Amino acid sequence: MSDLLQRITVNPKQCGGRPCIRGMRIRVSDVLDLFAAGLSTEQILAEMPDLEIDDLKASLAYAARKLNL
Repeated sequence: MSDLLQRITVNPKQCGGRPCIRGMRIRVSDVLDLFAAGLSTEQILAEMPDLEIDDLKASLAYAARKLNL
């Protein structure tokens, strides 16, 4: 799991310091919103071709960890 979480980056100078994926301007919340809207993993990857399957897993793991604090 820690390998996945390394894909999540936080930079105060990028996206208002919100958690992003691998330093890109794709926020974890963007991925979660797409899942919440009912998109499948395949649809999200087609919508955002810069992402990889492990980025989606990392987003979910990050959210789960934050909710478990």
